[in-house]
This record gives sequence, C-alpha cells and structure tokens, in this order.
Amino acid sequence: MPQPSSSLATHRPDIETSLEEFDVLAERNQMAALQVCPIYPVRSVAGTFGKIPLEQLLIDPEVKRAPRSDYNQGDWNYETATFATQEYGWEEPVDDNERYMYADYFDAEVVSANRAVGVMLRALEKRVADLIFNTTTWTGASLTTGVTNEWDDASNATPVDDVEAAVHKVYDNSGLWPNALIINRKVFRNLRQCDQIRDRIESAGAGSASRASDITVEQLAAVFDLDKIIVAGGSKNTANRGASASISQIWSDEYAMVCRVADSASDFREPCIGRTFHWADDGSQPSGRVESYRNEMKRSDVIRVRHQTDEKVLIPEAGHLLSNITT
Repeated sequence: MPQPSSSLATHRPDIETSLEEFDVLAERNQMAALQVCPIYPVRSVAGTFGKIPLEQLLIDPEVKRAPRSDYNQGDWNYETATFATQEYGWEEPVDDNERYMYADYFDAEVVSANRAVGVMLRALEKRVADLIFNTTTWTGASLTTGVTNEWDDASNATPVDDVEAAVHKVYDNSGLWPNALIINRKVFRNLRQCDQIRDRIESAGAGSASRASDITVEQLAAVFDLDKIIVAGGSKNTANRGASASISQIWSDEYAMVCRVADSASDFREPCIGRTFHWADDGSQPSGRVESYRNEMKRSDVIRVRHQTDEKVLIPEAGHLLSNITT
C-alpha cells in the first residue's frame, strides 16, 4: 500500500503548544535521562569530536622560569571520539469516526500526541538507563563496588559510607568531585527508611526524620554532600501486545551511580559522565517534533513525534557504579 513521504508531513506547533514542555512532561513522568546526559546540539548527523584526556588535564609540570629564559610549554593532543545520531519516532493514528464520536470528551489529536511523546520519553529513558547502569562500561574495583549491606536493610545499611567511598573513587580516578547520585524511586524510598540516613538528618538539625515520608530529596543531597539526587521513577510494560501487562522499572533498583553530571547544556568543555548529541537540521527537536499527515485510505490523520539523538558516555572515570543495592 502506498505510504505518504515525509515531505507530506506538516509540522504541528498548535499541538506542541497544547502539550506541556518536554522537560515538564519528563519530570511529571519521573524521567531522568536528560538530567543525566544533557542535550548537546551538533551540526551533522554523525562525526568526530575531540576529548582532552584526563591525564592531559591534570598534568603537574615545572612552571618556574629563570630571568631571560623561555617559559616551559605544554604539548597535548585531543583524543578522537565519534557520535552517530539515530532518528527515533512514533506514530498514533486518529480515526475520523472516533475523533467525532469522542469530541465531547477529549481532543483526540492532543491525546494521541501525548501518547506518542510518552513512548518517546520512555525509549530515551531506557537508552540512557542502559548506558549508565552498565557493568560492561563500569567494571573493576576502581569503577564499580558491590555494597555489603543492601539499602533496603534499614537497620544495617550504610549508604552514607558507601556513597562517600564512591565519591573518593571518582576523585582518585578523574580529579573530579562528583555532584550527583542517580537512583530509581524505589531506592529513594528505601533510603528514607535507613537508620543511618535518619540519624544524620536529625543530628544535623535538619528536621525530624520520625516519618520517612517527610525526608526530601534536598535533605538526602545534604546528607550525602552532593549537589543533587537524581531520582528516576519511569516504568515500562515489557509484555507483547495483547498479553497481560508486565511492568518493570526502567532504571534498575540493583544499582546506584555516583558521578559528575553536566550543569551546562551548551559548554562541551565541562567534564561530565555523558551527553545526548542532538541533530536538528532535519527538523528534529529535543522535545520531539510533532507532525501530522493524512492517510485517506484509512480515513485517519496520523500524529508523529520524532527526534534524532545519540547518547554517549564521555568520561567513564567521572562515575562509580554501586551494585547490590536492593535485596
């Protein structure tokens, strides 16, 4: 059956403005991907970029100069790395008959666009979660540690000690102080039950920890002496279509990552654990470009959401992966 070409698709800013901003949608759905790997715009679909090796950044040369003599000079090279963006997208048909049948109850186009954005959010989240909670990238004692007492063992867990040891591992490996702990929401709720966490909050005069539900993300960040706790709560249904739902967490409760994440969305010189490369020349938007086209054979409008990205780890040494987090 003939299909419309992409040139027949119409950009739909009217629907985009009806949706919440992508980062608001992501926050509402407890997605963390773009906090962990912020967007970095690129000018080509694929290409190379230069990374300054850590050993070059942390050199300790002689800098004394004698009168009438030359200054010592540095000599360094970039390491070459590559990116290759991939287009991702999802479509939702809006049948004419159903559009008019339910017009009094909801706007079918906006509902379909929201569904498509949700699919894209979860796909992006899964790619970044698989990238960061990765025991192939983070392997060996300097890059990963299995904690002794799982963090759901409230009376025996020592998460403050575990995170502090990981912080020092990152600093020893990279010269960077971590600024973030990445966990899923189940682990966050377990941490609020830990005696060690509650004792630290109360002893610091940060408030009563008599109820775990009163402990905030900001209080946890203060306990761990980190700028931010990134809590990921997204879930996915892994069952085939038509089968009973099989719900699992996108970010595993078996892992926690202590790392340096970028504060700047545009300064590529800022050292960090990873970035999301985004190519926009074909109309892609980080938030997902919303388009529609007509499928007259099915008497439907088709809503499409798409973007083109590549998610990459940049400095593995900027993170330390903790495992054995949950029983």
